[in-house]
Amino acid sequence: MPEPLWAPWRLEYVQHADELDRCIFCEPEPELLVHEGELALVMLNKFPYSSGHLLIAPRRHLAEFGALSAEEALEIHTLAARGIEALRAEYKPHGFNVGWNLGRVAGAGIEDHVHMHVVPRWNGDTSFMPVLGDVKVLPEALERTAKRLRPHF
Repeated sequence: MPEPLWAPWRLEYVQHADELDRCIFCEPEPELLVHEGELALVMLNKFPYSSGHLLIAPRRHLAEFGALSAEEALEIHTLAARGIEALRAEYKPHGFNVGWNLGRVAGAGIEDHVHMHVVPRWNGDTSFMPVLGDVKVLPEALERTAKRLRPHF
């Protein structure tokens, strides 16, 4: 039976995602930006499920997955593969969750700009902290994670 990945602290973000005054992919926070490609970018999730949680998005503001050009889709998936290798090199995770959340009911916190998630996973990476204490322990600051991953791109 699969072990659930709990992230209850994200509820506050998801509930207020529509209230953002900008698109986080069109105007990314510089400290979260890991790589800017020709057609896509890689950034850290500000509300991660785990340390190193990457978001890969087209530079073009798109709400529909089917509107991605073949070139955009290729670059996004290529950057996801590079992100996996960067995370392997720096953090040695035991596995990854990789995918697209399309629509609010599918978990998309930001619906108007499609993006892919790369989430590193470790054996035992869920614990009592997020389940009982509504707390997630991230062992490293986001700025440090970005600094470690940038050279891999």
